[in-house]
Amino acid sequence: MSTVIAFIIIFGALVFFHELGHFVFAKRAGILCREFAIGFGPKVFSHKKGETLYTIRLLPIGGYVRMAGEDPEMVEIKPGYRVGLLFNKNDEVSKIILNNKEKFPEARVVEVEHADIEHDLVIKGYVEGDEEEKIQTFQISSSALIVEDGIETLIAPYNRQFASKTLGQRAMAIFAGPMMNFILAFVVFVLIGLMQGVPTNDPELGKLTADGAAKEAGLQEGDIIQSVSGAEITSWTDVVEIIRNNPNKELEFSLERDGKEMTIPVTPKSQELEEGQKIGVIGVYSPMEQNPLKAIVSGATETYQWTKEIFVMLGKLVTGQFSIDALSGPVGIYVSTDTVAKSGIFYLMKWAGILSINLGIMNLLPIPALDGGRLMFFAVEAVRGKPIDRHKEGLVHFIGFALLMLLMLVVTWNDIQRFFL
Repeated sequence: MSTVIAFIIIFGALVFFHELGHFVFAKRAGILCREFAIGFGPKVFSHKKGETLYTIRLLPIGGYVRMAGEDPEMVEIKPGYRVGLLFNKNDEVSKIILNNKEKFPEARVVEVEHADIEHDLVIKGYVEGDEEEKIQTFQISSSALIVEDGIETLIAPYNRQFASKTLGQRAMAIFAGPMMNFILAFVVFVLIGLMQGVPTNDPELGKLTADGAAKEAGLQEGDIIQSVSGAEITSWTDVVEIIRNNPNKELEFSLERDGKEMTIPVTPKSQELEEGQKIGVIGVYSPMEQNPLKAIVSGATETYQWTKEIFVMLGKLVTGQFSIDALSGPVGIYVSTDTVAKSGIFYLMKWAGILSINLGIMNLLPIPALDGGRLMFFAVEAVRGKPIDRHKEGLVHFIGFALLMLLMLVVTWNDIQRFFL
């Protein structure tokens, strides 16, 4: 059960902060955000606040912010429609009722001759019961609602739509999602440094594992190593290097403990790496230091190192050194989360930071339907001086999304076979 909770919290946090980046910068640009969603598929939970519907959806494969103008606006009022109009105190249309008008007896019924709810914000038509039968013009409020089947939808004047914004504003609204994932990872790594401490390079023993050679030999946390088998020790790096190079060989540790000098023999256990190389380990961690400034530096270093590592792995995938079977989807991430959760809260936090960087990088890849694909179209627009036809771009993103869903199914099936069959 704890794994389920950990997975929900980690997945929810990664997607939430990613979409929050899109949301915040879209709102700053004045774009109407119709929905802020975690997950895809059927709604599990929804809450309307202001002009945005906040939802949690069933399928844990991402999330989205639905911005006005990214898709064709849902309602088109054509000539000949009979609509009901309600007005605000400024005599502007505040609600346009498309059907079930009998539920709004106070509404003024108009047969539409012309309607523009994006640019001019006017409705022209004949008022029912008007003996003069003259076309009248009604100004629409920029915050007017369209009511259909009892559901109210805010109109999106062109200046509130995604396409009306400058190239820089649109690009920033898209780039802000991956950017927030890197920021989240940095914050998580800093928190680990503040809570757990930052490793130092002092030749002093940190925590010992219960089944390690150091514990069995009698070493203790806080012991200061002076030499190992006659080799002078000046840093933690020296300690690690000698231990790694001497698996299954007895080493003489000369150390200081509580002001007293002593010598303790320790035989490092052999551990085989993925490459087949064998190294020595004694089951001891480096000493930790509580230092806020070093925690910040450590957070930046960790973020950079993991970013570089993920790019290296991507390069191997592209060159064929990794196969598609090496990829993991939600199922694989869940299983890995279960394994990491058993190691403690700090490992779980580090895992969340690594996943956040991974999500940020994946979204920046120039693949249609992902943020990187959209940024690629913006780059083309910047070069040619005008946007690519929206219908063509939309078709490319649709195909890209379909292929991504297919890849997700393949990866998920591989995960199921790997872990459960």
